[in-house]
Amino acid sequence: MTEDRRNPLRDAHLDIDTASHVPDTPQTRSPTYRLAFADEAFLCQDALRPVRLQLELLKVDMLLNEQGIESTIVLFGGARIPSPENKDKARTQSLADLSHFYEEARLFSRLMTRKALEAKNKEYVVVTGGGPGVMEAGNLGAQEEGGVSIGLNIVLPHEQAPNPYVTPHLAFNFHYFAIRKMHFLMRARAICVFPGGFGTLDELFEALTLIQTGRMARVPVILFGRKFWEGIINWDVLQDAGTISPEDLNLFRFVETAAEAAEIVENWEPAPARSDIPGR
Repeated sequence: MTEDRRNPLRDAHLDIDTASHVPDTPQTRSPTYRLAFADEAFLCQDALRPVRLQLELLKVDMLLNEQGIESTIVLFGGARIPSPENKDKARTQSLADLSHFYEEARLFSRLMTRKALEAKNKEYVVVTGGGPGVMEAGNLGAQEEGGVSIGLNIVLPHEQAPNPYVTPHLAFNFHYFAIRKMHFLMRARAICVFPGGFGTLDELFEALTLIQTGRMARVPVILFGRKFWEGIINWDVLQDAGTISPEDLNLFRFVETAAEAAEIVENWEPAPARSDIPGR
């Protein structure tokens, strides 16, 4: 590690190395002797959960800052949606019928990556959950266009490895869903949601709630596949029941193609701040 001459204090890495060369005695073998920040058993205790939450937030934020990532285009969507070439392997016919959205995600990612490359900055960088399905399509499109993309993986009971198209130095892994969702939204320039399951719904409604309540600046929320979304969510019932306001239905737009979504992003003009949010 390069020495930081602005900091006169001893580099912590040096102390970790020194600790590995001390005499092998009952005292040095004791867990109590380990340096706190190098003691995995200590860091994984329940009492250290606040520290682990902070570390997951801080590590990714620092590394994205080091890479100059200014803004992102978020792609949410189902891990089970196959590519058109593999739709015959889908577990259901419905998933096979959704395979065209894999292609739309790939094309949309190419359009956004092209936009970033033309601007010669680190805006509009595609970020996905790093897994298969729609996520893979998003990372693939960015790679095909010659740009970078981010993968925010999470540890699951059935191990989810990063798909091979995530830019290696922008591949991250999380334990906490909450911190992962924060990183999805902290730099979001647009949120594009493809058909998916519980995880996709969770991510969609988290974003809509933050925008609805004024806790997040309004950005385009784009839902691919009107038939799918209107089939699983009766938006009008929510409005008629009064559990959402009529204008809440304007927080998102339906599209069918990558070109439609790109046009929304290109021509986006944020609406004025709402006046009916409690506390305003």
